[in-house]
Amino acid sequence: MNRYAKYFLEAMEDANKFTAKLQKGIDNLMQIEEIKIGQTEKELVFQDGKRKLYHYQPRAEEVCPMPVLIVYALVNRYTMLDLQPDRSIVRNLLERGMDLYVIDWGYADRMDRFMTMEDYIDGFLNDSVDFICKGQGREAINLLGVCQGGTFSSIYSALYPEKVKNLISLVTPIDFATNEGLLNVWAAQFDVDLMVDAYGNIPGDVMNCSYQMIQPLTLSLQKYINMVEIMDDSNKMADFIRMETWIFDSPAQPGETVRKFLKDLYQDNKLIKGEFELGGRRVDLKNITMPVLNIYAEFDTLVPPSSSKALLDYVGADDVEEVTFPVGHIGMFVSGKTQKNLAPKIAAWIKDRV
Repeated sequence: MNRYAKYFLEAMEDANKFTAKLQKGIDNLMQIEEIKIGQTEKELVFQDGKRKLYHYQPRAEEVCPMPVLIVYALVNRYTMLDLQPDRSIVRNLLERGMDLYVIDWGYADRMDRFMTMEDYIDGFLNDSVDFICKGQGREAINLLGVCQGGTFSSIYSALYPEKVKNLISLVTPIDFATNEGLLNVWAAQFDVDLMVDAYGNIPGDVMNCSYQMIQPLTLSLQKYINMVEIMDDSNKMADFIRMETWIFDSPAQPGETVRKFLKDLYQDNKLIKGEFELGGRRVDLKNITMPVLNIYAEFDTLVPPSSSKALLDYVGADDVEEVTFPVGHIGMFVSGKTQKNLAPKIAAWIKDRV
């Protein structure tokens, strides 16, 4: 057999293998039932319009007496923290005795166009803290802020330090004047007023497109090429669809909140300058005197490490700790590198400060 015939036979063999894999993948897709995320048991305990407060059912015999309120970003959904049973920060924290609440910001529609940061932070976030404190007979609780929710939590902690026992910030942007992230570079040049005036609420698809353009090859093409390699594995395919379900579950962003967030923070970096105001009050990060645990992702392309690490440079707390993981932004919640260590670290840190 000459070498050309050999090459042809090898190519035919590869094509047959690929066809078999593709057929198996199609069969798997046909058999996969509806994908559900955020399935850890919880109870709706407080609501104001679209905004809801949930209380998770305990999963440990001994529960920490100091409750934790999770404050996620308005962008995307808090269900990333509870994507699936074996990759759930929520479930891991519950199994380590945490008493968890989470805010669901809901899905903004045209009625919410004029919702402001004051409405979210002075409004529902503060109302949720008061509800938990009253229900548990406490004057303060723990805040666990994630991404933009961490920015909200830092602002809240500076304005209401008496209501926050401990602050945990997770992949949280604080110093927005960095050139390490493309999102920061782009946002600094946005015509925010034109965008908000044109859209009203910023569609979730617009936000997702911006994130995908940070790594266009990886996030828009390569992951679907890689998908073909796992199509014949039903479990891996279900995990892939679960992640895609979360990614494209993208609420619109209330226009006035986006306007202030981008102009005051991304463009003018007022928070660390001590110039940011909420409801006519200046937000001074030095008022954050409670213990602070700041956690960031080493390879984060959405919230660069320098943006997150800045928090500890500006707070007034003496009890501060910084932890990093060698993952990206989403990897912080789903990577095997963090599943074994992140929740145990948070739980142990909180228990030492009850």
